[in-house]
Amino acid sequence: MSRDFLLPDLGEGLTEAEIVAWLVAPGDTIVIDQAVVEVESAKSIVELPSPYGGVVASLFGEPGQVIHAGQVLLTVADSASDDAPPALVGVPATAATSTAASASASASADTDTDTDTDTDTATATAPTEGSGAVLVGYGTTESTRPARKVTAGRFGTPRAADAPAPPAPPPVPVARAERPAEAAASASTAIDSSNTVNPIRRSPVVSPIVRRLARENGFDASTLAGSGREGLVVRSDVEDHIRDLSAPAAAPEPAPSTTTAPDAPSASDRSADIRIPISGLRKVVSQRLSTSRREIPEATIWLDVDATALFAARDQLLAATGERFSVTALIARFVVAGLRLYPVLNSSVDTASQEILQHGAVNLGIAAQTSRGLMVPVIHGAHAMSTRQLRDSIAALVAQSPDGTFAPSALTGGTFTLNNFGSLGVDGSAAIINHPEAAILGIGRMIERPWVVDHELAVRTVVELSMVFDHRVCDGGTAAGFLTYVARCIESPVSLLAEL
Repeated sequence: MSRDFLLPDLGEGLTEAEIVAWLVAPGDTIVIDQAVVEVESAKSIVELPSPYGGVVASLFGEPGQVIHAGQVLLTVADSASDDAPPALVGVPATAATSTAASASASASADTDTDTDTDTDTATATAPTEGSGAVLVGYGTTESTRPARKVTAGRFGTPRAADAPAPPAPPPVPVARAERPAEAAASASTAIDSSNTVNPIRRSPVVSPIVRRLARENGFDASTLAGSGREGLVVRSDVEDHIRDLSAPAAAPEPAPSTTTAPDAPSASDRSADIRIPISGLRKVVSQRLSTSRREIPEATIWLDVDATALFAARDQLLAATGERFSVTALIARFVVAGLRLYPVLNSSVDTASQEILQHGAVNLGIAAQTSRGLMVPVIHGAHAMSTRQLRDSIAALVAQSPDGTFAPSALTGGTFTLNNFGSLGVDGSAAIINHPEAAILGIGRMIERPWVVDHELAVRTVVELSMVFDHRVCDGGTAAGFLTYVARCIESPVSLLAEL
């Protein structure tokens, strides 16, 4: 008997995801809760565990393909079933009946290779009745998921430290059929020294971000020979190959005969149009920004602020506590205090009921530029945090920003957004409100400028604050009151003590 594993409901209104990488191959034996596929939704990249145990009969979809909730991801047959042999990707199990005997022999002959794992790998246990993973649409009992293993079927070649010494080549070909994954692994072993794309090579890849970078430039990262440990393809390998693709090919030296060098690329070839699909995260961001511009009657105000005392306060905190506090963390502290004084800015508009929903908790969004694009992870319950806790929460988000590996729950529920675009080298911006929030505060770059202090010209560290707010929620007086309050805290941080 075979069972279909459907793409589950990913929550948060998400109905589709893109296949990043398969973690199993047709013919592999899996257990309940074993990760079988890596997918990327508009929120995050996750590994999906199988709710069934058995033999993988079919895979439906290739890396880079978008699938929708309810579509079949893979088919799993019972381990003892003889009527569901392995099939190629996207081919139903019934289409591969003729290969059942050879695939069975191949699986039996590969027992030593598939169990050649790290020393801490747990022994696979027999599947139980329930799934230990929590997926929408599936129940949960005690988890039986084993530790993940690295096998030749998944990555192409086993670990060099664990792999047995290769036997002497037999005088005649081995009389058994190989699965497609094994054939690719054997072929990749012979060409790993090559630094070019080989369609049958299957090298391990360091992260989904690297896979995506390769796909966006027209090739599969796993077809490269990696420079990392055990042939791991790292970001530099992909970037080097992209540079090789963009660089003009070196012309071979002409022979003494009439051979001539190839013509250089024409200007029209270098100026060809490129189509970039709006999908995944970019699609969600585009829809949200469009909704914000379409629905919210926004207004923008800005103010130049002397931040010299803020830097002095930061240095005093370091001297007093031995701990570093970033300027962004201190301004976030002022913003949270300001939202308690002007709570209507911590709101959203319910267009269906025509009501302003004023939120009790301050869930502070921090706009971050990541390799996946603009994302706004959220610090939930910022109103109940101390300055130290708020600093640590922001630092944790910053550490995740380069790869954009935020949990889905960290990207929802924001009530107000803080955007430090000064890190991009700009002074100000009329930012777009993160719908359905009611306001966003932008921080420009902090640079030394001439400033008048006590009727005399001085050099001070100045920052421009830009405030964009929903005019349905409040008028300019409220927004200006909030902005000037934050400015006063920056100019004189000790003034915040009166509000604590």
